Amino acid sequence: MQDRPEAVTGRNIDARYPFYFRSLICFAAAGTLVNAVNWSAPWGLDKALTLGMAAILLLYIPLAYRIASRAPVERSTNVQRWLSFTDAALIGIAIALTNFSLLPTLLFITMVQFNALTAGGGRRWFEHNTGLLLGVGTGYLIHKPAMVVNADLTISAASLIGVFTYFCAYAFYTHKQIAALKRENQALAADQHVSKMRTYKLSKYLPQRLWRAVTNGKESELVTERKLLTIFFSDIKDFSQLTEELEAETFTELLNGYLSEMARIAGQYGGTIDKFIGDAVMVVFGDNESKGPKSDALRCVAMALAMRKRVREMKQEWYNKGISRPLQVRMGINTGYCTVGIFGTANHQSYTVMGTHVNLAARLEGAAQPGEILISHETWALIKQSVMCRDRGLVEVKGFSTPVKVYQVTDLRKNLGGQQSYLEEHAPGFSMHMDLDKIRNYDREKVLRSLEKAADSIKKKVIL
Repeated sequence: MQDRPEAVTGRNIDARYPFYFRSLICFAAAGTLVNAVNWSAPWGLDKALTLGMAAILLLYIPLAYRIASRAPVERSTNVQRWLSFTDAALIGIAIALTNFSLLPTLLFITMVQFNALTAGGGRRWFEHNTGLLLGVGTGYLIHKPAMVVNADLTISAASLIGVFTYFCAYAFYTHKQIAALKRENQALAADQHVSKMRTYKLSKYLPQRLWRAVTNGKESELVTERKLLTIFFSDIKDFSQLTEELEAETFTELLNGYLSEMARIAGQYGGTIDKFIGDAVMVVFGDNESKGPKSDALRCVAMALAMRKRVREMKQEWYNKGISRPLQVRMGINTGYCTVGIFGTANHQSYTVMGTHVNLAARLEGAAQPGEILISHETWALIKQSVMCRDRGLVEVKGFSTPVKVYQVTDLRKNLGGQQSYLEEHAPGFSMHMDLDKIRNYDREKVLRSLEKAADSIKKKVIL
């Protein structure tokens, strides 16, 4: 009556347990029938039916095992349900042939209810009890039992021993199942932790939109489409020459530190890093959680300003590590409709952005001077109210037949004038950068004394 457990990866439960339980039930029922026979009475139809039913129950054990073991996998569930129905029907016949002996009847009915509810809830309970009633009816028709409740302890002993053994075996089986489930849950928790760590590491190598789609099983939503995007490109001037001058370890540390800072700033402003190409960085605004073209363009320009500011701060850090060559970064930004989606072959694909406006952003970066941020007219039109820019006029760019109007980004308007928070000046023998947002109150007097001391030294020094 117990269905075969479903095959679940990681669960080490013996599939022969249903056979063991069916064997115990049939032995208990057969033993009860044998004890119910009045051996001193002459042979008759009732005695033959009772002993014949006991023999059928014993033969049913290997027959049911053979049927279950040879059933196709796709039909195994239905086969087990029919065998469970047959189990209940045979027990019903056995109850009728024992003349409804009180204790065996109660024990076997209890066993049927227990198996039905543990095997599958209400539906199985209905099926098993239908089989039980059908068996009782069949036994009543072929035996005509005396409707006298029999409480003979001799008859009850076999059923009591059998049912007691059955419940002990089932308790052992349940304990083994629970122990296996605990092991499985522990292994699953460990696998989930490993998967989370791997997924987190994988997120560093993929665009956020692509990573979320893959992890949520929604790759089909990544269709190729046209979008109004703002594209950012930056690279380090004379990077190839720098690689020849530095040791491999120093160069690797410098580049990883630089790219890490650029990626951190891009994340702060909501940009999506499309790719790193050596020292070059490509960031896209508007593909992932766009807040509108104007907001995308403004966040991109603010990110570029923050990157330029951070690079200026890192110059001193690099100088202290023995890198005397000042690293200069140039940047280009353009806004326009681009094609975004998955490109590549069946074996290798990439989620990226393509189009003329992507090429223009790359060309603007190449045309920029060290430390300069160039933007196209389309980007300038979106951010001109919030960002101070200088008109650079028309610039010849590679791949475009006509000159392109570009602008040089100065700073956010809120940072200019009396509210300017960042000051930087450079001259031979002189270098200064001051970030008022990072100066604390307890350092204010110290900074003022340093500036006054520097000013007095310059005034007293006779410079030829």
